[in-house]
Amino acid sequence: MIESPSEAPLMGATSEVGRLRTVLLHRPGAELRRLTPRNNDELLFDGVPWVDRAQEEHDAFAQALTDRGVEVLHLDRLLAEVLSFPSARAELIAAAVDDPRLGATLQRSTTMHLTGLAPEDLARTLIAGLAHDELRGGKGLAYEVMDRGDFVVPPLPNLLFTRDSSVWVGDEVAVTSLAMPARHRESTITAAVYAHHPRFAGVEQLYGARLEHLEGGDVLLLAEGVVAVGVGERTTPGGAERLARRLFARRLAHTVLVVPIAQQRATMHLDTIATMVDADAMVMYPAVADSLVAWTVTAPDGVADDADTAELAVAGPQPFLTAAAAAMGIDRLRVIDTGLDPVTAEREQWDDGNNTLALAPRLAVAYERNTVTNAALEAAGIEVVRIAGSELGSGRGGPRCMSCPVARDAPAATDVRSIASATGPVPEGTR
Repeated sequence: MIESPSEAPLMGATSEVGRLRTVLLHRPGAELRRLTPRNNDELLFDGVPWVDRAQEEHDAFAQALTDRGVEVLHLDRLLAEVLSFPSARAELIAAAVDDPRLGATLQRSTTMHLTGLAPEDLARTLIAGLAHDELRGGKGLAYEVMDRGDFVVPPLPNLLFTRDSSVWVGDEVAVTSLAMPARHRESTITAAVYAHHPRFAGVEQLYGARLEHLEGGDVLLLAEGVVAVGVGERTTPGGAERLARRLFARRLAHTVLVVPIAQQRATMHLDTIATMVDADAMVMYPAVADSLVAWTVTAPDGVADDADTAELAVAGPQPFLTAAAAAMGIDRLRVIDTGLDPVTAEREQWDDGNNTLALAPRLAVAYERNTVTNAALEAAGIEVVRIAGSELGSGRGGPRCMSCPVARDAPAATDVRSIASATGPVPEGTR
């Protein structure tokens, strides 16, 4: 049932660790059943997951959030609801057939097929894709030369990772520009939901899918007004720059830290190597803790409405931890020292040990398989909610990747503390 704006709670986020109130998830479905050893690389999965088990794991994840008072929104349900609106239907069908592989004739016949589907069926098809032998009335040269199992509309198995296609900063949402061809259409779905669903009526979109590449997994809200953006395999420096200008113009941030990361799959996003677990603490891959740097971007003269042409001040590089603490106004940004030997550290980073989802300060969801990292978090005073992820992780994403916070409380002032000026000793496992 579509919720009216008057009934909906407030939306927005200014940190990674304020109490989580509402989150957007996507339960994996038929799109994962499209994965085969022949296409899984192209579709960005490292293997062919056991879909039933992946769904069980995701259900347990959603239940763990619900049990702790978090409202869970499901992207596929929101999509089906907005597809009852003609403008949203037309927009998303056009995006689904906007593919040069198809040619004009197959585009027309595919449009006719999709137009005839009920909202729920259309939502499933837009996510799970449409194969050649599922298309009624297919025509055209492209259709004739396709194999039966070829996709007219490719599936979206990575829709599972809702963090990447949108990120909230303050009370606005950045619909992102995904870098990999297999993921381009995810942003069109997310943008349509935010634009057309009554739950999000009046919400401003501060970024768009046709701009420079920017992915939500690279965006960390370190503190109110301080945003870190990783640049590497998925997010470009141009994307970070444009986001910074828009954040400054809308007074959603005063400092953006641009953080280069290795351009490889193991470190595809900033949140694969570091995530916040407290208002002044993060868990970080040990191999990069001392080498990560940041450029500090500000707008000393302000940014007018013409945000994309404003001159920005760029300083650095500095060690990331130094730059972050200065921007956050604290003496030190703590790093949870996992104490891992290099081999174990590499294994647990690959299995998303550093990709945690904070539900509140010092309370985080993590994959159960990363036993050493989780033990180090608990030794440092972080309560860990462990979830299974043996099948979910085949797409290289952890609890943070699988969740887009829609509403968080602002952290209490007492949660932002300075370790350097504390009267007691630094807790074991931090530095």
